[in-house]
Amino acid sequence: MSFDEIIDRRDTHCAKWDKMEALYGVPRDEGIAMWVADMDFRPPQVVQQAVRDMTDHGIYGYFGDDSKYLNAIQWWMKTRHNWEIDPSWIFTTHGLVNGTAMCVDAYTNAGDGVVLFTPVYHAFAKVINAAGRKVVECELAMTDGRYEMDFDAWDAQMTGAEKMVILCSPHNPGGRVWTREELQGVADFAKRHDLVLVSDEIHHDLVMPGNTHIPMAHIEGIKDRLVMMTATTKTFNIAGSHSGNVIIEDPDLRAKFGARMMALGLSANSFGLFMATAAYSPEGAAWVDDLVAYLDGNRQVFDKAVNAIPGLKSMKLEATYLAWVDFAGTGMTRDEFTRRVQEDAKIAVNHGPTFGKGGDSFLRFNIATPRAQVQEACARLAKAFGDLQ
Repeated sequence: MSFDEIIDRRDTHCAKWDKMEALYGVPRDEGIAMWVADMDFRPPQVVQQAVRDMTDHGIYGYFGDDSKYLNAIQWWMKTRHNWEIDPSWIFTTHGLVNGTAMCVDAYTNAGDGVVLFTPVYHAFAKVINAAGRKVVECELAMTDGRYEMDFDAWDAQMTGAEKMVILCSPHNPGGRVWTREELQGVADFAKRHDLVLVSDEIHHDLVMPGNTHIPMAHIEGIKDRLVMMTATTKTFNIAGSHSGNVIIEDPDLRAKFGARMMALGLSANSFGLFMATAAYSPEGAAWVDDLVAYLDGNRQVFDKAVNAIPGLKSMKLEATYLAWVDFAGTGMTRDEFTRRVQEDAKIAVNHGPTFGKGGDSFLRFNIATPRAQVQEACARLAKAFGDLQ
């Protein structure tokens, strides 16, 4: 397939394109949707064929014998991430927002604190607040234009009411690939404060050349409090299948999670299972390699153009397809630079404050779209901020 093919997603019940006018005031006929974190690319042919096989068969009953599905997850984690897992550790949730909510439900009680390293993926805070828990924001330090951990400051914030910490690895929205030392620091922080550590690694396959993702499961001394979360959905652009993997090695943590799954009557969607089984394959792996190379090209085009506009700074992207752009250097208010992006450039983007402390001067741009659209967005931004040139 060609990632350059422009596929019109309007009027297909697509949140990203069909809701941008209602939510952001960006006209659907002229606008460019760069907000929701899904891609404007079709998934690999092997996934498409799995869906065709289902429809050709024409009966959509309950899914049975999940051995191939579990073996595919096991194979992918071993071959792509050098991580050996047992199929009995795997739970299938309705995506990883649901996985996060299940962890909050299983391991904390009303009123407990849940630690987030902000700015971070906005859905975490939403589910924590909705569950009657308290979001504890530990703000990442900005050093030479990149995010770093600040454990001394965070240790001072802890009160003892915190029961869980959620790590986003690789980081969304900053695009950081955390080093082994940083991950060990997170593990030690969780142990010092007796926290269950939930590591959301949904972007672990989308890592830019020159960077290496390390699964938190490879860090010493953390397995007895670690919950790993991965998924096919970001990697293969099948988010609508709403399937995710919650992988728990520790038997006690696994039993608690399984009990909540049972109590809530949750079971997997067969479409998601068939798609994931097909995706986690040699054909899927080859497609991901091509995808990452293409995204790296988009990243270079976007960063070069945005960083050429005085006052704008696109954070160096080590992973994900989500560019995090700082507008602080413009001296503009948040309302003004956001207005220019949405009204003048007609680009729908995610607003920085929704990601928590540290996000005020930022907007998040999704660059997983045909390069011509990235180039058009860059041209519009240059024009919208042309008075700064």
